[in-house]
Amino acid sequence: MLTIESGKQHRFCDGISRRNFLQIGSLAMGGLSLPQILRAQDLAGKRDSHKAVIMIFLSGGPPHQDWFDLKPEAPAEIRGPRIPIATNVPGIEVCELMPRLSKTADQFSFIRSIVGAEGRHASFQCMTGRKTSRQPQGGWPSLGSTVSKLQGGTAPAVPPFVGLSPKMRHYPWADAGQPGFLGVAHAPFKPSAEGKQDMILNAVNAERLDDRKSLLASLDNMRRQAEVIEDMQGIDAYTKQAFGILTSSKLAQALDLSKEDPKLRDRYGRGSTKPAGYGDAGPLLNDYFLMARRLVEAGVRCVTLAYGRWDWHGRPHGTIFEHEEEHFPMLDQGLTALMEDLQNRGMDKDVSIIVWGEFGRTPRISPKVGRDHWPKVSCAMLAGGGMQTGQVIGSTNRFAEHVESRPVGFNEVFATLYHNLGIDVNSATVTDLSGRPMYLVDQAQPIRELI
Repeated sequence: MLTIESGKQHRFCDGISRRNFLQIGSLAMGGLSLPQILRAQDLAGKRDSHKAVIMIFLSGGPPHQDWFDLKPEAPAEIRGPRIPIATNVPGIEVCELMPRLSKTADQFSFIRSIVGAEGRHASFQCMTGRKTSRQPQGGWPSLGSTVSKLQGGTAPAVPPFVGLSPKMRHYPWADAGQPGFLGVAHAPFKPSAEGKQDMILNAVNAERLDDRKSLLASLDNMRRQAEVIEDMQGIDAYTKQAFGILTSSKLAQALDLSKEDPKLRDRYGRGSTKPAGYGDAGPLLNDYFLMARRLVEAGVRCVTLAYGRWDWHGRPHGTIFEHEEEHFPMLDQGLTALMEDLQNRGMDKDVSIIVWGEFGRTPRISPKVGRDHWPKVSCAMLAGGGMQTGQVIGSTNRFAEHVESRPVGFNEVFATLYHNLGIDVNSATVTDLSGRPMYLVDQAQPIRELI
């Protein structure tokens, strides 16, 4: 990482190694250098259109029967205390803790019948659309990595794929989307607090950088010395592009929410930076929703984020209904503000939003006043992207135990998102490590009710 500290003399070239040279611009990408990313993107086709996806992962699995598949006629040990309220779409009801969603339900589609969850506490299936078993060498790539490979970036200073998921004690929830066999060049860009500071070079104050010219001179000197470093031929052009990303500050500005109107930030809700639930998951940070919009507006094609902790087994960590009273209203505020913001900016037809978790929750409330894991059926919400909204897709039985109509697989959801991005899942392929072309989904078409 290119780090600049105030009041210190910077010596870029003394004792520099080939590895250090390549790490210029390695900003919170798990050690991946920007030159590597740019080289891969240079080989990939790039399109003029800018469709995008924002994927909101609810770590732990949200309770479908308390959200928008409520069963008010079921016994008390199944229905719980949640009360369904009418929405602006006749026949659609949502939890009473989500009044904003009730007023904007026409902007969303509600899938009550997601099937095929493998039951693991991880973001993998939501990020890739596939199960972890029988993976090819290198592993399956996530949606964002596949889009990065097929469409590249919209601008040299903006990565195509950004993962906003923070570090978590339970790492499988924090995985913003693996590149799999596509390689680290298509991994998500993961800005951290330190990374954001390092990106802002064209607005550096005197305390952080006494002499910008000195820095540039040092870099020029480093480039001149590159000829003595082994295997450096052909890398300098990509390194210049990487430094261009740093010096442009376009990405850093997108991540800088201080540039937004405070009234808009209040509309989203600021949220909290503290880890949610038991401290092993991401925070209920509504700034992520606004940041996702800003990143897409800056040119990012896919943004993933993890929001809250939805794995509520009950006491001694608090009842599921106590957690719902915290999580549901905050999600309600941030999600509806995001959709409203996209509409106001004319971006709603180009940007697809998906909200889901890795599985559902048990219909019967446990003695600890929680709901346990239930892979048999889960739910999802979709919006934007030119989709047909204001509808419910699929249904469960009277206890929300299993699907009664229109089962929807993870692969169908992914086929829909690719379709919204302008990618034909019937023809588009990516090449695995053995040189074999692989289709993006397994025998699935976009959800017909949405397109």
